[in-house]
Amino acid sequence: MNTPLKKEYSNLGFDPDALREKYRAERDKRMRDDGDDQFLRTMDDYAHYADEDPFVEEPLEQDAIDREVDVVVIGGGFSGMMALARLKERGVEDVLLIESGADLGGTWYWNRYPGSQCDIESYCYLPLLEELDYMPKEKYSYAPEIYEHCQRIGEYYGLYDLALFQTRVTELRWSEDDSRWLVSTHRGDDLRARFVIQAAGTANTPKLPGIEGIHDYRGHSFHTCRWDYDYTGGDHSGGLTKLADKRVAVIGTGCTAIQAVPYVGEHAKELYVFQRTPSSVDARGNTLTDEEWYKSLEPGWQRARRENFADIVVGRPFEEDLVADGWTDIFRRVQSLLPPEEAVEGDPEELAFAAEVEDFRKMNEVRERVDKTVKDPAIREALKPWYRQFCKRPTFNDEYLATFNRPNVHLVDVSESRGVDRITEKGVVANGVEYEVDCIIYATGFEITSSPRRRINFDVVGRGGKSLFEHWDQGLQTLHGLSSHGFPNWFFIGVNQNGLSVNMTAMFDDQARHVAYIIDEVLGRGRTVAEVTAEAEAEWVAEIRRLAFANRDFLESCTPGYYNNEGELDDPSKGLATQAYAPGINAFNALLADWREQGDLQGFELR
Repeated sequence: MNTPLKKEYSNLGFDPDALREKYRAERDKRMRDDGDDQFLRTMDDYAHYADEDPFVEEPLEQDAIDREVDVVVIGGGFSGMMALARLKERGVEDVLLIESGADLGGTWYWNRYPGSQCDIESYCYLPLLEELDYMPKEKYSYAPEIYEHCQRIGEYYGLYDLALFQTRVTELRWSEDDSRWLVSTHRGDDLRARFVIQAAGTANTPKLPGIEGIHDYRGHSFHTCRWDYDYTGGDHSGGLTKLADKRVAVIGTGCTAIQAVPYVGEHAKELYVFQRTPSSVDARGNTLTDEEWYKSLEPGWQRARRENFADIVVGRPFEEDLVADGWTDIFRRVQSLLPPEEAVEGDPEELAFAAEVEDFRKMNEVRERVDKTVKDPAIREALKPWYRQFCKRPTFNDEYLATFNRPNVHLVDVSESRGVDRITEKGVVANGVEYEVDCIIYATGFEITSSPRRRINFDVVGRGGKSLFEHWDQGLQTLHGLSSHGFPNWFFIGVNQNGLSVNMTAMFDDQARHVAYIIDEVLGRGRTVAEVTAEAEAEWVAEIRRLAFANRDFLESCTPGYYNNEGELDDPSKGLATQAYAPGINAFNALLADWREQGDLQGFELR
């Protein structure tokens, strides 16, 4: 192929073949046979890492509740709040929210670690900005502002009057006799619901590394989503002064660690950061919101902005990049090279080559940023990411890399051994060396795209006593990722067989709108039960699988992570890399809009 675009790349200044080989070698040395099983679930002996709430001011004391209700929504984060808001907008009022935390917020109730911040711009990420007439303070909001926005939503929609806080669901069981879901909780509540919406979100269940000896450690330890400020001192903005005489280990170098490590490094006596795979760390470039710009926005601006962002990050052509940040940079570069007609109608192979080359350029810049920032040559090399940008969730931070110039901060690269060797009573062993520490902080993330058995904390038992885990054992079985055959009046908002977006709140909102429509229609038609038919479910699964392998070559080339099922692409029971709706969220939303326009609830049997 000798086209104008190929000629454009005739003098790159780097060798694409050499970079591909480097990426392949770095991927291979991190591949493991245990996939998701390399992580521990935060239950049984490790339940305290998830169940204990360091932020609760007053433990709930109340008798068990006996109640019948139209809709139970499980989860008080953005997905649950959006479900309730959209239901209430349709006049569905007999609802109950069950949330394990002591307030609304979900991820943003729990994620209070120092420096916590959204990595999607706040004008896209914070939902209901137009409805609440709220202007975010900055382009990328910090956790306290996001938590406050959750409370603002709760007050605006009257959600506090509908909420049962500090309560964990232990089982959902369908009762055929009265067509109700029996909702059991750890408090012994007896709840009966016509409909259930599972809206626990993606960053719901923290996970731990399955390191030998993790239970033997006798020092202090906690997960970043349960940050212990009683131990560290300070708050979200820093001031971790109680660490001044402490030796601290941070295990994990994903999005959370990138934000928290600078604060720990500033105050700890010694900080050891254990890294298996470095993150791509680009400039944050946060700015205050221009009030005049915000006032100039026309009605409908947030949806338009979200859809523009979603189109760009899946490589669709666009007229203007409204967000213009690190997420959209590569695609902006590719499109700038092409005449408009070629951006839409160009040769797919050529466009893929252009995207790969611009990805190489972008990641070269990310690695050059490491060179310019980090002083020690060995640390510089260890901090360089060798993979394409969207193999792992890219991060953006202006302090992380410079933290490794501090004399008290030490990077421990464990890539050659595929992770930490073991944990002892006194500390962490890596590369054969024991690092004695007073505290271990696990920045190891959540069960975001792992198997359903790992990311759902309770069983869902449908018609005939069949478990949802059994139904999904060989892969997800849904209609639109939202409902399953054999589980009447049951809906799931989150990451399933639907159109995914890196901007999760937009995804949750659109799913919530669709589910609220279905429930409203069933109630309005005077029906009792709505269940996905086996035929509709099978057709959707077939469509998902038909489209799924469009990105397989890319995912196979990636270093292991939750985006590609930790490298296990062929196991249908694990992960979501090949089970999402490949055309993306905008195409998925258009499909749902057409479905609603038909008005017959196609694929559901009403009884």
